[in-house]
Amino acid sequence: MKNRSSRIIIFCLAILIFSGLVGLKFSPGAVLGKGNSLPDAPSIQNDRSTLESEANKVINSSNQFAFDLYSFLKSEPGNIFYSPLSLSVALAMTYEGARGETAEEIRSVFHFSDDMETLRRGWSEVISKINQKNKKYDLRMANALWAQKGFPFLPEYFGTIEKYYGGKVANLDFIRETETSRQIINKWVESQTNERIKDLIPQKVLDSLTRLVLTNAIYFKGKWENQFLKENTKEADFLINSGRKVKVPMMFLKDKEFNYLENEDLQLIELPYVDNEVSMLVLLPKKDLLKIEPYLKADKLAELKSLMKKEKVDVYLPKFKFDTKYLMGGEKGLLGKMGMPTAFSMSRADFSGMDGRKDLYVKEVIHQAFVEVNEEGTEAAAATAVIMGIKMVMEKFIFRADHPFVFIIQEKQTGAILFLGRVADPSK
Repeated sequence: MKNRSSRIIIFCLAILIFSGLVGLKFSPGAVLGKGNSLPDAPSIQNDRSTLESEANKVINSSNQFAFDLYSFLKSEPGNIFYSPLSLSVALAMTYEGARGETAEEIRSVFHFSDDMETLRRGWSEVISKINQKNKKYDLRMANALWAQKGFPFLPEYFGTIEKYYGGKVANLDFIRETETSRQIINKWVESQTNERIKDLIPQKVLDSLTRLVLTNAIYFKGKWENQFLKENTKEADFLINSGRKVKVPMMFLKDKEFNYLENEDLQLIELPYVDNEVSMLVLLPKKDLLKIEPYLKADKLAELKSLMKKEKVDVYLPKFKFDTKYLMGGEKGLLGKMGMPTAFSMSRADFSGMDGRKDLYVKEVIHQAFVEVNEEGTEAAAATAVIMGIKMVMEKFIFRADHPFVFIIQEKQTGAILFLGRVADPSK
């Protein structure tokens, strides 16, 4: 008999595209990078307690941004899924080259520290932790910068990105080989996502004025600590907010102990992955999603988590698979509305920390993510059910996710929100 378990596969990418202004000249042929090599995890030596404190600061800022972004996306219909951590790292690398009002707006939107050394060491520690090897789950992040060959970027900017963010530079010719450059970047994206995300950068987004493309990819694949059995998955109704029902494959797990909380507005359950270092928090409203929105804040979520207790729960969770793509650029685009329009302004943007001149602006920010929760892998041994059956009798709760819910994938030790999503329709 084959063993099976549920797993979640997540791919998330953030792309920033910088363009230069018309009429600026530079000498072609200068080589800044060493080819299309993948970034390594940065290694910074420092006092352990200080590093952990600095890592917590950047994680707290990323978590705040996670909920800020949700508040801007929640009015959109359908499923939502993104990685606040991926976006925060990508914009931290952008912030390194920003100056003046441009930098202040980015700092405010992403809640970055104005102490650059704290910011750098904090992100270095977080990226190193994500890329640690010898884990029973797969969690990794890669950063790469794609620079116009010959453009006079400041060596210290690329040096900072490589030292603290693990990002290396690959040189492309956007001026003469725009389409080839687009294909090379998209192929790198495919390689980082097991070919799940293709054609991330559409045609005509890059042009002869493109000077820098900044990419961040984060990937997670894990198996549940308490595994679902495929034979227990049955077709069931899922009630969409409009009142319409759709049929979905509903997974079922009986009589397992989880961290659990229930109040007048919601049910909250924590579903850990193998090794119990990463977990999924599922916030299930008792009525509609509006009831849980007050809890979607960093401090409120921390308060809820502190009140959770071990309880025996029957869990009904739909299988789901979907991808999302957000074009966030433009002065009136999503990030502009959140408070950083200057970065997208041809006349006002200041990224002189990248090249010593005010001739760059952000043309586009593209964020794409893919998530799949399905059943394959290994099955819990029969002895597990027996062991659970002989534990002391506990009050049993039922967690039935048969209507829209919010889920959060977190790294438990640091509390970092890796991914945040809303399942409005698992059949999509």
